[in-house]
Amino acid sequence: MKEFGWGSIARLGLVQACIGAIVVLTTSTLNRVMVVELALPALLPGCLVALHYLVQVARPRMGHGSDVGGRRTPWIVGGMAVLAAGGIISALATVWMASNRPAGILLAVFGFGLIGLGVSASGTSLLVMLAKRVPASRRGPAATLVWMMMIAGFAITAGVAGQWLDPYSPQRLLSVTATVSALAFALTLLALHGLEGYGREATAAMTTHADKAAPQEVKPGFRQALAEVWAEPAARRFTIFVFVSMLAYSAQDLILEPFAGSVFGYTPGSSTKLSGVQHGGVLLGMILVALAGLVGARFAHHRLWRHAGSLRGWTLGGCVASAAAMLALSAAGVVGPGWPLKTTVFLLGVANGAFSIGAIGSMMRMANEGRHSREGVRMGLWGAAQAVAFGLGGLVGTAASDLARWLVASPGLAYSSVFALEALMFLVSAALAWKISAPATPARPATRPPRPSAAPGLELSRAGET
Repeated sequence: MKEFGWGSIARLGLVQACIGAIVVLTTSTLNRVMVVELALPALLPGCLVALHYLVQVARPRMGHGSDVGGRRTPWIVGGMAVLAAGGIISALATVWMASNRPAGILLAVFGFGLIGLGVSASGTSLLVMLAKRVPASRRGPAATLVWMMMIAGFAITAGVAGQWLDPYSPQRLLSVTATVSALAFALTLLALHGLEGYGREATAAMTTHADKAAPQEVKPGFRQALAEVWAEPAARRFTIFVFVSMLAYSAQDLILEPFAGSVFGYTPGSSTKLSGVQHGGVLLGMILVALAGLVGARFAHHRLWRHAGSLRGWTLGGCVASAAAMLALSAAGVVGPGWPLKTTVFLLGVANGAFSIGAIGSMMRMANEGRHSREGVRMGLWGAAQAVAFGLGGLVGTAASDLARWLVASPGLAYSSVFALEALMFLVSAALAWKISAPATPARPATRPPRPSAAPGLELSRAGET
């Protein structure tokens, strides 16, 4: 199997940036137009964004389809086509709401559903291709590069599209959305051209030595494949870990700025800058993991440096550090304006960035473990868990803060209780991560031949760790 170099990884990062460009335009720009220009309730775009997350429970089915076909490129291209169509339809629906609100809302439901399906198909298969073709020593840095390019896609699209949209008009909204969607699809085609190979060449490249050595079997149906993956203890535990950790990660998104405003007296502009401070910390955390991975691979013969690139260590450490930062935010709610809030938020971002890249790199490693030809189902299962967690995160965080403020008179204490709960979730995530990838106990020399496994192929190797 030919491994991907940095050029090939960057090409997949460009595809991820194209996915992010369409998503940020529909979930942020259309959100603002509905609330500000059309004076619609904020609940409407909130429900539409939640719908696009909910639809992503289809990720395991999409991953299974790419497993059966053996090639990932058609699923990425097809998913991008659906995503681009969903973005254009959603913009058209937003414009239509001005003259026919019920019809526009119904069309928006359809458009945002397409966005969720497109992200499911393209994003899942892209991650599987990375997991199958990126060598173990590059997984952390590769995940960092791909996610940083996605963030760059967010930023560039938001900045350029924002300039094109002024002065706002429905025609400008449609033209900008159509242009961004068309460019994203065209760049995806260019980035993927010849990357995976063609026909038998591509199928052979995506087949590992373990797959070739395994006896040939009839491809199972989706339900059977999903049941087999769920029966793998490590895959099941990792699914729970992804859900809990991403729920903790996303639950503070919608309450951090209100917290800064109500407890520390931040203006809307200042609280927006505070969010930028957090994102800067996230980028730094990602870069630290990437550099540590490169150093660990370069000096693997030294025991000290070899552990510097441990994805397991960064995942565990990031979860614990995130819990500590959340506890510091909890203390900030009690202490009030005297607390160094910006520093705390920046450190929270660094911890979140390190944890997220460690988790994504571990996801890429574990996708190849267990029963062969199930990589797409595993990646889809974990992607679905992440999407559901992100969809629930904002709801859980805001509902918990509202409940706490109803029970507790002081806003600071109310927010503190919510941040403490999120810290607990991060600690639970760290415990789950430890159980998933704990080092295997060295086996003693066998005095007699080992008994055959009752279910060959279902047990996951836990010894080899990046």
